[in-house]
Formats: sequence, C-alpha cells, structure tokens
Amino acid sequence: MKYGKQVSAGGVLYRPSGEGYEVAVIKLAGGKVTALPKGLVDPGETPEEAALREVREETGMEGEPVAPLGYIRYYYYSREEDTRYFKLVHFFLLRYRGGSGEDHDWEVEGVEWMPLEEALRNLSYRGEREVLARAAEVLGVTV
Repeated sequence: MKYGKQVSAGGVLYRPSGEGYEVAVIKLAGGKVTALPKGLVDPGETPEEAALREVREETGMEGEPVAPLGYIRYYYYSREEDTRYFKLVHFFLLRYRGGSGEDHDWEVEGVEWMPLEEALRNLSYRGEREVLARAAEVLGVTV
C-alpha cells in the first residue's frame, strides 16, 4: 500500500431566508449522502480560489468570500490506487451572489437550499457539521 496527501477546499454557500439563513448542500451516492461542495486545490491555486471554483462547479452558483472557517482532516483509502490518503480540507463562508443549482456538475446528483439548522442535522459527515456550526457562529446564529 502507498501513502499520499491531498489538499482540498470547499465552501458554505449561504443566503438570507426569512428570519434565518439557508445553505447550499449537494447530494451524492444516489441521494444518500448530503455534503458541502468541495474538491482538490489545483496547482497554483489558493485554497480560497479552489473553494470558489468548486462551489461554482458543483452547485452552478457563485459565492463571495466572507470568512475562512478553518479546516477538517481525515484519512481515506482509495482501492483503485491502493493508497491511503491524508486529506486536509479548507472551508470558507461564501455569500450567495447568483447562479442556479440546475447548472451543477455531472459528479453531483442534486443541489438543495436547506435551512442552516436542518443542514446541521442532515450533513452526512461529522467534520462538515462542525464546519457548518462554525459558519453559524460567524453569522450570529445560535445552534
């Protein structure tokens, strides 16, 4: 088995809704996985630039950077490559500027605007729920 490292970036894309906020989440794996948009940082790209690009590609929507939200890290195994990866994912809070979830990437099965509190309950990965809780703090939302 080989070992590798990957650096990714993603975003919490939000918009005001009623008295609170909604966040854009993506659906993967036949709709069984609810996640935040993210992907690999390309050579020569900053994590913030990668987050904006990945959000645009995976959701079809544009965001404006508001604040860094830190990072999560984890290990995963790629059977195809017989490689165990250490993955570091930077996240940014992004204000919605335009675009439509209809224009999402082929890798994504669907895009949904979800109330922030509901997204905190429904995101499939603990690390992403922690990132969303940090976003709520920045937005002044008590969760």
